[in-house]
Amino acid sequence: MEMDSIIIGIEILVIIILIVLNGLFSLAEIAVVSTRRIRMQKIAEDGNKRALLVLDFMDNVSDFLSTVQIGITFTAIITGAIGGTTFSEPMGNFFSPYIPYSYQLSFIFVILVTTYFTILIGEIVPKRMALNDPEGYSLKTAKFMQISSWICKPIVRLLDSSTNLALRIVGSKPKEDIVTEEEVKLLIEEGIEDGTIAEEEEDIIKRVFRLDDQKVDMIMTPRSEIIWIDLEDDLEENKERIINSKRSIFPVAEGELDDFIGVVQAKDLLSEIFSGKDVDIKATIKSPLVVPENMLAMDLLQEFKENREYVHMVLVVD
Repeated sequence: MEMDSIIIGIEILVIIILIVLNGLFSLAEIAVVSTRRIRMQKIAEDGNKRALLVLDFMDNVSDFLSTVQIGITFTAIITGAIGGTTFSEPMGNFFSPYIPYSYQLSFIFVILVTTYFTILIGEIVPKRMALNDPEGYSLKTAKFMQISSWICKPIVRLLDSSTNLALRIVGSKPKEDIVTEEEVKLLIEEGIEDGTIAEEEEDIIKRVFRLDDQKVDMIMTPRSEIIWIDLEDDLEENKERIINSKRSIFPVAEGELDDFIGVVQAKDLLSEIFSGKDVDIKATIKSPLVVPENMLAMDLLQEFKENREYVHMVLVVD
């Protein structure tokens, strides 16, 4: 009788250990999946070796998740098997004089109780803990997962080969990972939080994303705000306009802006102005790129890349 009690005590201890192991696998899984790569890279750069392990898990996420699944499955199976055989029989013996089907009911009861604690301690609690501090728990479970990965490696390789074979049989091909615009924006936000991206850089990057949604008439300088060179104006007046303006390129017209001729670059004229040479505005006139107002800004950028002979000023026509 005393020996039976010792055996039951050992089996209870084994079940507790298995449930805790299940919890560790669940904790590691959610922690690594929820970890921000940028933060982990920063920790690794500070010399944390466990951070390097976490980054390796993130780079080989398929193998990592397979290890987690193997660990959770095996611990759950063994927990259920030990729990069912250890407690259901003595419980059935105790209730058999009073309850019909006591052995069957005892077995079901034990499985339900074991499942409850497995879900609570082995799944829900550790997963919520991981969501609260993914980076911290990723580092804390890194060594445990490294050892588990080493132990489960043969099984992971077997499962991986079997999965690939099954996918080839059914004709399924792996889909290439495509980084979406929203994912890039999320990475930018993380970079700002971590201090690796300045707010000015964020503004520039986000403007690039908006180019594909904006037409050129939304980003052009309104007609009323255009600073332009009138060939009918006095040369000295045009010189003052070029010197005092902060613009680098000026539209050139004759009499009124509708009689547009071309554009001049300030750099082509300033050297002549300050050296006292004769300034010939007409000789420096260049052709701008002419585009419709409904062209997308991203298409305009592509036009600039393909037509480098034009200065980077666009005439928008309706």
